[in-house]
Amino acid sequence: MTVPSGVDTPAVLVDLDVLDRNITRMAEIAKAKGLALRPHAKTHKIPEIAARQLAAGAAGLTVATIGEAEVFAAAGVADLFIAYPLWLSPAKALRLAALTEKAAVTAGVDSAEGAARLGACLGPAAARVGVLVEIDSGHHRSGVAPEAAATVAQAAAGAGLKVAGVFTFPGHSYAPGMPVEAAWQEQDALSRAAGSLAAAGFEAPVRSGGSTPTALLTEGSAATEMRPGVYVFGDAQQWELGRCAPTDIALTVAATVVSRHAPAAGSPSRFILDAGSKILGSDRPAWASGFGRLLDHPDARIAALSEHHATIEWPGPGPMPRVGERLRVVPNHVCLAVNLVDDVAVVSGGELLDRWMVAARGRNH
Repeated sequence: MTVPSGVDTPAVLVDLDVLDRNITRMAEIAKAKGLALRPHAKTHKIPEIAARQLAAGAAGLTVATIGEAEVFAAAGVADLFIAYPLWLSPAKALRLAALTEKAAVTAGVDSAEGAARLGACLGPAAARVGVLVEIDSGHHRSGVAPEAAATVAQAAAGAGLKVAGVFTFPGHSYAPGMPVEAAWQEQDALSRAAGSLAAAGFEAPVRSGGSTPTALLTEGSAATEMRPGVYVFGDAQQWELGRCAPTDIALTVAATVVSRHAPAAGSPSRFILDAGSKILGSDRPAWASGFGRLLDHPDARIAALSEHHATIEWPGPGPMPRVGERLRVVPNHVCLAVNLVDDVAVVSGGELLDRWMVAARGRNH
């Protein structure tokens, strides 16, 4: 696909045909496994994409912040899970209570203190907020040990909150060779945590897991729903991990070759694109081979990023792109790239169809 003539660079492109194919495929996978699908909308932050996910069968959306929840509730999403251990201020409590008038709202908790604070700040509205206890399944970020789930649940119930179940994020799956192990740890942790709640007398049916690298590995024997996010777009990390193919990449950054010079003796051929860290994001895991990939030139690598420059090392032996040529760049971490722009260009077959606002951009609180 060529970059449409109506798009100036740098710009974020969304290939509508690939996007819809990704959405449909994940919905079918979840259905075949008997799992509810609750996509994480922090990846796209776009109501039009959320609507397509829900139309394909998603049970609701996952978000990271109250601000994101407000945007999607205003767009008509009726079931939202804030997958974060919220620590409420009085102002946030008012916003969360107001949300419950528009949608079914569930939030994460991972401590007795956080649960008590949530209930106390919400007051009478606490009865309208469900909670899932966050479990650490090996990522070692937030979350409690599976055996501690009941202690947090008891605190939440004592604060007037509805305990709906447990959730985990197998984020350590984002590394070479890790998805299978992380998926097994996820299933083990969810099962043990559910047992902890059951032993304490809680009927908490939700067991929520799943990241994009583990989505195909999550099993209904332990989980009841999964929350992948990146799958809608794909990115260079998923490509290098083998969790998606280049044909699954729905989001790219259109960029123009602005500089090209003969290499110094012994140096690789290089050229410069007009897309730097301020549109691609600067995320690069230690195992990644570069700061991103070129969709149509998979052997090339982004060797360096400045704010408005991407330095591409060209492998040869074919001719390098000429100055003025427009290319499609695959960001390493697509969630960052989307949050750096106000809108995305929606394309199909090389034609510009629409522009969608990134409505939840910057809604970080």
